[in-house]
Amino acid sequence: MAKILIVDDDPDIRMAIGSVLRSRGYGVVEASDGEEALARLRGEKPDLMLLDLMLPKKDGFAVVKELRNSGEDCSDIPILVVSSIREEASHRRYELEVGHKLNVEEYIEKPIEPFVLLERVARCLSKGGKDEREDQYSGH
Repeated sequence: MAKILIVDDDPDIRMAIGSVLRSRGYGVVEASDGEEALARLRGEKPDLMLLDLMLPKKDGFAVVKELRNSGEDCSDIPILVVSSIREEASHRRYELEVGHKLNVEEYIEKPIEPFVLLERVARCLSKGGKDEREDQYSGH
């Protein structure tokens, strides 16, 4: 099953999202700031990153920029942004700061509905060919 990195500075949000994902058999790794997120990405090699944008030490915008420009094997990991910032505002800010579009697969505004989260996670993983749930249910 896919391994998912949850990056959020709020431990309650990490716990809630982690519980939802674990209930569907996903492996979960957590980080509480942008620097820890990049270290976990390199060390754990998750299949998907759920990323809040407002983080201490290095915000989510900087994480996306550094990751996408790194050229490392993890630079193409699918990213699902989970943020209280409206999607349009986030895209606009990133474009102004970096000069190109925010390169993420999906975007969910908080508060998060568990079923919407699971649907978006499955969609992100299937784009990368990493969703193995079909194997789990194929015998029925």
